[in-house]
Amino acid sequence: MRGCDCVGVRAHFGIKRERWPHAFIRLLRQLIPMLSTSLLRRTIGTQPLRRFSTGTGAEKGMARPIFNESYTPISAATAALENISKYNKYLNAFVDVADPETVRDQAKEAAHRWEIGQAKSALDGTIMGYKMNLCTKELRTTCASAMLENFQAPYTATAIELLQEAGAITGGKANMDEFGMGSHNVFSNAGPTRNPHGIMGRAIETLDEVEGRSPGGSSGGSAAAVASNMCFAALGSDTGGSVRLPASYCGIVGFKPSYGRISRWGLVAYASSLDTVGTLTKTVDDAKTIYDIISKEDLKDSTCLTQRQRDSIEKAKKPIRDTKQGSKPLSGIRVGIPQEFNVTELSPATKALWRRGIQTLKDEGATVVPVSLPNTKLAVGAYFTLATAEASSNLQRYDGIRYGHQSEERDEKNALYSHTRSEGFGKEVRRRILLGTYVLTSGSFDNFFLRAQKIRQMIRRDFDSIFARPNMITGSLDGEGDASRVHALLTPVAVTAAPKLEDVVGDHIDPINAYMDDILTIPASLAGLPAMSVPFATYGDDGFPVGLQVMSQYGDEEMVFKVARIIEKKGRETL
Repeated sequence: MRGCDCVGVRAHFGIKRERWPHAFIRLLRQLIPMLSTSLLRRTIGTQPLRRFSTGTGAEKGMARPIFNESYTPISAATAALENISKYNKYLNAFVDVADPETVRDQAKEAAHRWEIGQAKSALDGTIMGYKMNLCTKELRTTCASAMLENFQAPYTATAIELLQEAGAITGGKANMDEFGMGSHNVFSNAGPTRNPHGIMGRAIETLDEVEGRSPGGSSGGSAAAVASNMCFAALGSDTGGSVRLPASYCGIVGFKPSYGRISRWGLVAYASSLDTVGTLTKTVDDAKTIYDIISKEDLKDSTCLTQRQRDSIEKAKKPIRDTKQGSKPLSGIRVGIPQEFNVTELSPATKALWRRGIQTLKDEGATVVPVSLPNTKLAVGAYFTLATAEASSNLQRYDGIRYGHQSEERDEKNALYSHTRSEGFGKEVRRRILLGTYVLTSGSFDNFFLRAQKIRQMIRRDFDSIFARPNMITGSLDGEGDASRVHALLTPVAVTAAPKLEDVVGDHIDPINAYMDDILTIPASLAGLPAMSVPFATYGDDGFPVGLQVMSQYGDEEMVFKVARIIEKKGRETL
C-alpha cells in the first residue's frame, strides 16, 4: 500500500510526508496536549472480598444446571445483594443498584416457578448486571458521562428485554469508560473501577496498602461485578475489545459475537459499525446460555441479522471431516496461529502462556497451522480513524437542547453549544471527538477516513483467506478442502496482565499507550468476527489472570464455544 500524501494534515499540524499509520500516530500526539486535564481518582475502602460458589459451569466438560436444591434464586439474590452492599463502594463496579426488595421479590417468584417446574428459562432467577450504555426503564442510562447524568430511558434495550422475558433479574447498572471510550475504566464521571483481584482475600487492615489494578475497559464495571460475585453475569459492549480485555484482566469469560448477531437497539452508540453487545460470565457455557437467548432477529435494528440470513449462515456450515478419525474433542479441527499477533509489546510471560495454549489444543486433537494476516499491523490506525469519526457524528446530538446536560454559562463570545459540550464531556471523549471531526474534514477525509475504510476491507479479506468456512456476508468461498485454511484462531487477549491504576491514570500517561492495549482485539472488531477471551493462567508472581482469545469465521459462534471450552478446562486446572 502506497504512503498517502497527507496534504491537509501536514498543512495544519506540520506532519511530514510519511506512510499512513505513522502519520496517524503523529496526528494523535499533536492533539493530545490540547485536552490535558486532571483525572480525579477515587479511593476504595478497607474490607476484603470473598467468593461464593455459584453452582454454575462445566466441570470436567459436563454442563450442569445453574440452580439446585441448595442453591436457589433466593439464596443467589441474597448473596449478590450482600456482596453489592459490602464491596461495591470499594470496587465501584455498579453505579446504580436495583431496589433490594424488588430483587428479593422477583427471586421468590422465580424460585416458585422452579419448584412447580415452570421456569421461564435456564436463566430464570439469575442476577444480571448491565453496562451503563444499555438503556433500561428502571435505572438511569448515564454512559458514565456528566452529559447524561440524569437521563432515564423511556424504553429498555432489546437484549435486556429478552433476558427479562427469560426471567433474569436486574441487579444494577455497571460503571464504564465514558461513552465506551477507554481501555481501563478510568474515564468515568463516577470514578475509576478497581480490579477485584487486587483486594480479594486480603485482610481488612491491609487493603489500604494494596495497589489498585485496572479492570480493563470500557466494560470494566461489568467485568468487576461478575468477578466479585455481585451478579451471575453481565452484558457489556465491545467496540474494539471492550468486553474481551476486561475479561482477561478480571479472570472471567468475555464473549463478542459476530456483528449483527445481537440487536443494538437500546445500546447508546459510540461507533455504530463496530459496537457489539457482548457477555461477561464465569464460564463458556454460561456465555452460550445467554447468547442463545439474546441472539434474535430485531426489526427495530437495521444492522441486526434477519432470520433468513441466520438460516443461510447455518446452512453454509459443512460438517468438519476428520481424515485421521481421531477420538479427541478437537480432532479434525485446524487452529491457526497468526504470526502478526506476536507483537513486540507482548511480554515474555504472555508469550509463554500462548505457547502453552497452543500445546493444549494439540493435546486435544487439533491441528495447529501457522497463518498470516499481513494487514493486521494497520488495524489500530484504521480502527481509531473510523471509531473516532463515527463517534464525532454520533455524539453531535448532545448539544444541551435536544439531549443531555445544558450549561448555565451565558455570554456573547461563546455559544451555549460550546459551554455545554466542554462541561458535559470528559477529556477522553473530547479528544476523540476532536480527532474524529478532523479526519472527516474535506482536507483529511480522503487521506484518513477513506483509506481506513479500505484497510478495513483488506483486513476482512485477510481473515476470509485463512478460514476454511465461508463468510456469507462478504461472499468468500468455502475452503474446507484446503489443509492450509483453519476453523479457528488462537491469540493472546492483552500484552500483559492488568496494569496498576497509577500507570494508566493521570496527565503523565501517554494515551497512545492505552490505545495500543487493544492491539490484539481490534482486528476481530474491524472484521465483525466472533471472539472470546477465556481465562487460562495467572501472570508471574502477582497472581493476576491472563486470558487467551479464540476467534472464528463470521457467524461461526459454535466453533468459538467448542475451542474455548478446551482452553477453559485447561485453565481451571492451572488457575
